[in-house]
This record gives sequence, structure tokens and C-alpha cells, in this order.
Amino acid sequence: MCIFVQRKRMMQYKLYIKNSSSHYLYIDVIISNIDTRELTLQLPAWRPGRYELGNFSKNIKKVDAFDAEGKPLSYKKTSKDTWVIQTQGSKQVTITYSYYASELNAGSTYVDENQMYVNPCNCLMYVPEKMQEPHYLTLEIPKNYNIATSLKKEENKLSASSYEELADSPFICAETIKTYSLTVQNTLFYLHFNGECNPEEKTLLADFSKFIEEQISFFEKVHFSEYHFLFQILPQKFHHGVEHTQNTVIAFGPAYHLMHGDVYNEFLGLCCHELFHTWNIKTIRPAEMFPYHYTKENYARTGFVYEGITTYYGDKLLLTSGVTCEETYFRSFESRLTKHLHSFGRYNLSVGDSSFDNWLDGYVPGAPYRKTNIYDEGCLIAFMLDVLIMKHSANQNNLQTVMKNLYELFYKKNKGYTEQDISDLCSAAATTDMQSFFTNYVYGLEAYEPLLHECAQYLGLALHKQASISFHEKYLGIKAIDVAHHKKVSMVAPYSPAWKAKIAINDEIIAVTNFTLKNDLDAWLRYFSEKEKKCVLTVVRNNQLLQIPISLPEEGDFFYTYCVDFNRKANLFEKENYTLWKKSAK
Repeated sequence: MCIFVQRKRMMQYKLYIKNSSSHYLYIDVIISNIDTRELTLQLPAWRPGRYELGNFSKNIKKVDAFDAEGKPLSYKKTSKDTWVIQTQGSKQVTITYSYYASELNAGSTYVDENQMYVNPCNCLMYVPEKMQEPHYLTLEIPKNYNIATSLKKEENKLSASSYEELADSPFICAETIKTYSLTVQNTLFYLHFNGECNPEEKTLLADFSKFIEEQISFFEKVHFSEYHFLFQILPQKFHHGVEHTQNTVIAFGPAYHLMHGDVYNEFLGLCCHELFHTWNIKTIRPAEMFPYHYTKENYARTGFVYEGITTYYGDKLLLTSGVTCEETYFRSFESRLTKHLHSFGRYNLSVGDSSFDNWLDGYVPGAPYRKTNIYDEGCLIAFMLDVLIMKHSANQNNLQTVMKNLYELFYKKNKGYTEQDISDLCSAAATTDMQSFFTNYVYGLEAYEPLLHECAQYLGLALHKQASISFHEKYLGIKAIDVAHHKKVSMVAPYSPAWKAKIAINDEIIAVTNFTLKNDLDAWLRYFSEKEKKCVLTVVRNNQLLQIPISLPEEGDFFYTYCVDFNRKANLFEKENYTLWKKSAK
């Protein structure tokens, strides 16, 4: 039977483009079998995977409503993203509007002369009472366009069993999509590439096959029959992924380095991370998001689980599957450790409370020193939990034990987990009470370093804390980014010489003691350090030139990096622990 046969109760959408250069996507919503005098239409306020309000309705232009004969109907907007239509007894209503789709990333909607790319959660209104009914889409696209999606499709028509499936199912329509496929443990996986790129099919399929098999073996369960990687490959450096149950969208660049060295490793890490999310957050979900509430914030303090643990295994499963080597894994872990050291917010807001506050400013720098990053800090929490569970259970269990139990006890029983559930499952796996760990490290401000060293030692690893080789980081307490030939201050370490001299974030340093910079800040600082132990920094602040005297100390270690390697003094027991920790899930 054709899946697009008219049903008694259904939601239909027609999507089309009038002028691609305007970046407007036009949308007709046709609602049938209406039996009320008023009809409410809702647009989501956020999209799962990004824990902040998106306020997508700001992109909506000119909403109109019509009855079955095409006569205009009146409506009233009752909130920023809610419209109430007066149906006047009509059994069918058509809503028309356009959506400004000019931003291209992994969670956006974008149209131009080359593609129609839609994240339905951004732009498709729904009727709350009809969310569980089938939803159908007709796409008015060129005949030579291919469609990459996990939705059921028949030519230019797509269908979803409910609005939640529709909202969770982005799609790309374009002429030049390259598609590869592979089967892992009887499950079909598709890799769809859109954009200028030259993927090496043999290498890709070999590496994807390894980490996919590792993840399926990790959970021992698959809740989908097929899975789609949708890639938007961009010419510039870019790194963004958004998870969905049967697919992920990954926006990545630069295209010309896709298959090369560190860029390719970064690409694989992002893909492994997003696939792990189909278990951890799309199915294993906190109670606060079970179900998703599309109209408001879904506050939760367990970001260290749904993002931190995913970050940890996104890196680790590439190692255990043999896709990457220990050196690559260690470099990634070193990066997480260094970001932890450089996050002064760790003294002010716990990772649990930072998860809650992610809804305020989670994806922009925000107020300096205010909070931590749930991805990197959560990754370190996951590492410590993994090792501590191993240690306390005599290596019988680990964090994988907890994740498998979450899948069985919560997703399979159609419910979300609580903060206490996570603590209890970790305690059960460790065979000892782990509540103090959560009190101190997840919801408290206890310093990680001592316990990180203890966990590393248990695995026969050593963490070496090293002072930055950069003069302005090590001695002045400034982190900065390059702007032309100058340096723009991105962070000032509290109580450092720069802090005491009142250097501010966003100051642009353009000269040292009247010598203009040519990408040589450190060279001039070292010169004046050796000459007279002081200098004058010329900075631009709010379009004003300021002369700021500053001392150049002989000692100072304000910004560190971490180096991870094997402990040469590790005993046989610790080496065996490492072997067990690194053991493949297969």
C-alpha cells in the first residue's frame, strides 16, 4: 500500500522555494478533519541536541490561514511561537508562511540555488493535539535532486509516524549528494556527502565499520534498522554535529583536508560522538526530557551524562575499535585536561549546575569565570567514573556496565533517569557507595587533579603538568588569539600580572613599549624581560588607545598544559588494568 494515501486524520506539509537567493523556504501546512472552532499551531522554541532556546519563530515571515474553499481565516498570535486560528467551522485549514533559511550548520535550515536542507524542528509548525498522528511532506524540488533522509520516502514525498519523528529527521535535497553504504551486524548505515569533497570510500567504510561495530557491541542492542550520516562538507574550517535517533547531521570542514591527518581524526571523532548519542540522549534520556518539551527549557543537571559520557566514549571507542592509535587518543585527552585547567569557572559553578545553566549561555563564552563546559568537564568525570568502578569492583565492571543498565532499565521501560538513578547505578557497578563522588565532583567544586592522577596511575599512565611555552601565558597570565599582526586577549588569569595591571578580555595588544607588533608579542616581551623587567603595552579598548605599564616577572606559571603517557614505573597489575580498560567491547 502506498504510504502517502489520504488518511482520515493527518498533517500535510508542502515545501518549496520561490527565489533561492532570498534564502526563504516557503511552507504550506494542510490540516484535515478539524472539529473545533479554534486551532492552535505551535513552533518549537528549541531543538533537542542544543540546550538553549532557539526562538525559531524570529525567522517566520507572513503567516496566512485559509479554509477549505481558500477563504481567509482570522488568527491571533498568543505567544512568541503560538498561533490560534479561528476555523469558522471549516474541516480543513491551510496555513502558509515562509522561513528565512540562511544559516548553514548541523542544526539549521538552509536553502540556496544548490540545495534544500531542512531541520523540521526549526521551521515546521505542529498542532499539539495531532502530534501522535502521521505527518506527510511534499517537496517541490528539481527532478535531478537526490534526497538524503532517514524518513520513509517515495519520490519527492516523505512521511513520519508522528511529529516527534519528523522533528528528529532532518533531510538534504541536492543534485550532487554522494552516498555510500555499509552493513554492520545486520544493520544498514548510509553516508551521505553534500558539498565539494572527495571522500576516499575504501578508507571511510573501513573506519566507520570498525567504530560502528564497537558501539553496537558496547550496548549489545540496536533500536533502529538503518542509520544515516548526513554530511554538510564546507570549504572553511567547521566542526558541528547534531544527534538524532536514526541519523545525524555533521557540518565539517575544510573540505580539502577532510581525509588528511588530524582533520580526518577530528572528523571521525565527531562521527563517533554523534552515533553514540543515538543511545545516550536519544533513547537513554533524563527524566526532565522524557518526553521532550518543545515549547520551553528542559532543565537538567545531568549534562555530564548525556554530553560528558558521550564525549568520553566518542574518543575512547575510536581507540578500542582500532580506528585510532594511543598517541591520537592521548592528544585528545590532553586537550580535555588542558581546557579543564584553563577553565576558572570550575572554582565557581559545578558541572551539574553548569548543565542547568547551559540554557542561559551554554554556547557562547558568557560571563568570564562563571561556569564550566559540560563536554570537557563531563568527559573527565566519565573517565574517573570508568576507572573508579573498575577499581572498586576488582575490574569486574566499568562505566559501560552503567550505560548498558541505563539502556535496559530506563529506555526499554519507557522512562527517563534521575540524578539519583545515575549515582545508584554507579554505586551498584562499583559495589560501593559512590554518592560522595557525585557530591564532591559533579555537584560540588572539589578539585579534580588529585583524583585524575590517582585514576591515571591505576591504569599505569602518568599525567605531566607542564607550564605553557608562551611567555604571555606563562608569565603574564594572558591567553590571546591572533588578529592580523596583533593579539586579542581572550582570557586573563585571576591575580596574574596582567590581571593586576588591569588588562581586560577583548583588549587588542598592538605594541610593546612603542614597537608595533608583527606577530612577535612573545619576542618583545622576552627582550624587555631580560632588559628591564617591565614594559608598556599599547592596547585598543573600545576604539581607544591605552598605555598600560606591566611588570615582567622572572617566575610564573599561570597557564599549564598536560601531557599523558605511560608510567615507566608502572607495575604489572597497573599494566593489566590498562589492557582491560582498553579492551574492545566486541
